[in-house]
Amino acid sequence: MTQSVTVDSADQARMPKQIPYIIANEGCERFSFYGMRNILTPFLITSLLLSMPENMRAGMAKEVFHTFVIGVYFFPLLGGWLADRFFGKYNTVFWLSLVYCCGHACLAIFEDNRNGFYTGLFLIALGSGGIKPLVTSFVGDQFDQSNRSLAQKVFDGFYWIINFGSFFASLLMPIFLKKLGASIAFGIPGLLMLIATIIFWSGRKRYVHVKPAPRDPHSFLNVVRTALTTDAPGQAKSGYYMAVLGALLAVGSLFLIPKVGIVAALCLALVLVLGFGGMGAWMQLERARGVHPDHAVDGVRSVLRILVVFALVTPFWSLFDQKASTWVLQADKMTKPEWFEPAQMQALNPMLVMLLIPFNNLVLYPLLKLRGMELTPLRRMGLGIAFSGLAWIVVGFMQLAIDGGNAIEITWQILPYALLTFGEVLVSTTGLEFAYSQAPLAMKGVIMSFWNLSVTIGNLWVLLANSSVKSDAVTEQIKSTGMSVTAFQMFFFAGFALLAAFLFALYARGYKMQNNYRQAG
Repeated sequence: MTQSVTVDSADQARMPKQIPYIIANEGCERFSFYGMRNILTPFLITSLLLSMPENMRAGMAKEVFHTFVIGVYFFPLLGGWLADRFFGKYNTVFWLSLVYCCGHACLAIFEDNRNGFYTGLFLIALGSGGIKPLVTSFVGDQFDQSNRSLAQKVFDGFYWIINFGSFFASLLMPIFLKKLGASIAFGIPGLLMLIATIIFWSGRKRYVHVKPAPRDPHSFLNVVRTALTTDAPGQAKSGYYMAVLGALLAVGSLFLIPKVGIVAALCLALVLVLGFGGMGAWMQLERARGVHPDHAVDGVRSVLRILVVFALVTPFWSLFDQKASTWVLQADKMTKPEWFEPAQMQALNPMLVMLLIPFNNLVLYPLLKLRGMELTPLRRMGLGIAFSGLAWIVVGFMQLAIDGGNAIEITWQILPYALLTFGEVLVSTTGLEFAYSQAPLAMKGVIMSFWNLSVTIGNLWVLLANSSVKSDAVTEQIKSTGMSVTAFQMFFFAGFALLAAFLFALYARGYKMQNNYRQAG
């Protein structure tokens, strides 16, 4: 009797030699991105928006910042589509990286020109967003069934190097902005992005290049279209009408442009189309069988189930990305040394990530496993969302103290940063590998784009929440609670995340994990 050998065993698995090129590229690129992102809010308030009344600058700076982040995490849809259908991951990453470099150049050149500066932000959003899902899935492409056991370690290492670059960017860039001026402060990240592009190009002959998928008559969208438009004798077209309702609501959301802005309105329209269209497709998906093969229909059902997971993660990103806006503005009102810039507190986040990733993998997870408590990927993500809610409860109470006239040391922000970062490690490092492993082979880039789109939607909730409190009636209602608008919003977002964590836990109980790595050879 012969015994089968598992090719995925740890002693046989080998690390791909091309991985260092991708990791080094990511470290430089992340320094460039976080270097400009983490000084964006202070720069807007102290320089670019000086022509505005002082009481409006903070609100406008938050709006510009979160609009920019929405763009960064929206363009992955474009990048994923271009890579999966036309140019492949490598070519798409390389050419969009050059666009990315041009965006940095605009920030350095047009420091005192609002239109030129915003053009730079657009180009960075296009370049950074376009390559974001592709670099991650490009890492996954370098693995197969023979060494996939190493993939999670590399994704963790990938996230570690991201935070290595982010740590030094968060620590140094506020000082460069203050001491050297905006042109140099924004020029340094541009130089790092150029280096990142050169490193990525240098490894071009070593990479595994997965060719773009040919046009597929049984693609995700084709199966969804068939499911929604096919009549079934004796059955109502409930799913079709659900999708139509979503389209009508999306059109109606465009009338909100004067109130919430064009970016928020368009993103809300996209959410409504995806949400109602996805529910409609789920309701009628079996109608696609016969027209499309079973594996295509089952693949669409798998994708729709993944998108529910992504949707439940969006509240986490609402909380996480405000550390570079709301938390910086809070830090500015806290007592601190004269030499310390409020934006430098953000360096805590990547520093803690670099400590927590090895601690979790080497100590916490093995210890819990020995005690019979294994944290599955979905359990980690659900806990991560809950920890972000706890972090915002803490900052909410700190804001109440500040509003009451108490002097609060900036060191108190260490506690919410620690809670939020622990949540980030549980959500983000796990989510990267989860998104890749659960995606059908033909949709790796697009699924990773949807993972990034969850960040866009998270920032959409921030813009909508900020727009809602501009109403005098809403503001007066909040004040009647005895809290400031800022403190009220902090507790609101904390409750938002805790509710999402509860719903995530309920959904995760019935989710069946997939293994969609490519075959060896």
